[in-house]
Amino acid sequence: MTDKSSYMFVTGPDVVKTVTHEEVDKEELGGAYAHGSKSGVAHFVCNTEQETLMAIRELLSFLPSNNMEDAPVIACTDDVKRDIPALQDIVPTDPNVPYDMKDIIEPVLDDHYFFEVMPHFARNAITGFGRLNGKPVGVVANQPAFLAGVLDIDSSDKIARFIRFCDCFNIPVITFEDVPGFLPGTVQEHNGIIRHGAKIVYAYSEATVPKITLITRKAYGGAYIVMSSKETGSDINLAYPTAEIAVMGAEGAVNILYRKANEETRKKAIDEYRENFANPYRSAELGYIDEIILPRHTRIKLIQALAMARNKIKSNPPKKHGNIPL
Repeated sequence: MTDKSSYMFVTGPDVVKTVTHEEVDKEELGGAYAHGSKSGVAHFVCNTEQETLMAIRELLSFLPSNNMEDAPVIACTDDVKRDIPALQDIVPTDPNVPYDMKDIIEPVLDDHYFFEVMPHFARNAITGFGRLNGKPVGVVANQPAFLAGVLDIDSSDKIARFIRFCDCFNIPVITFEDVPGFLPGTVQEHNGIIRHGAKIVYAYSEATVPKITLITRKAYGGAYIVMSSKETGSDINLAYPTAEIAVMGAEGAVNILYRKANEETRKKAIDEYRENFANPYRSAELGYIDEIILPRHTRIKLIQALAMARNKIKSNPPKKHGNIPL
């Protein structure tokens, strides 16, 4: 949609006023900003028609001509073995300090170029396209800089739709994960966070394209499971040394397990929990993580993982269609 000149609505402002007596103009009701940030109906919001057409052209450059072809590959002039020392310090040592996940995504991709989809809607999740060694990839990520990267209803819909889009057109999916869980509260529960969260599980499980996951920090509980874990069919799972794969954080777990204990006992239990679970090594021992990598090596490791999964052949059971939890 083009800002200030594109409008979409089922019923216009005059009908709304007649039926509900609500005063609203067409920009607020169905303008580009409303659909780009609130409803999620618009995937791209551009300032001019020329910019809109360029965005469409850019999107098409990542896609094959039809669903039977592979995505178009271009010559890569960016060193595939490029080291990125700056990534060593991106993830804070304090698990409660936010950071921008795009600071990891962009340097890893070819020429630092990331074409984001739906940037203004459900900003706690990131979706978009990039290239690794000239090959198009779809990027799904949590955004710790917004709502701590939790999954909620809107971000679940955004992620699930994007995964299915990539799977339609044979584009591998790279997942950058730092998720503390699902957003709690009566609003989320009553509006069906379970149903909407199940869409991510379904989309990842159904997708037959190569699926690669990198855990940068938190991977807690059910949110860890749905974000392309081994349990939902991920092909290659990588983790930084800062990764924490557990049911929940140390403080939350101890508050449940040692509810009646004194402060000294609780502090000791928190330290033990962190030592045992606030690292990726236990998960690697159990086979849920394939490799623990240094952040500076992220680019080459993802390119190698893509090469390993390049010839993946998988087909779902033959049937008319699956029954996604809509």
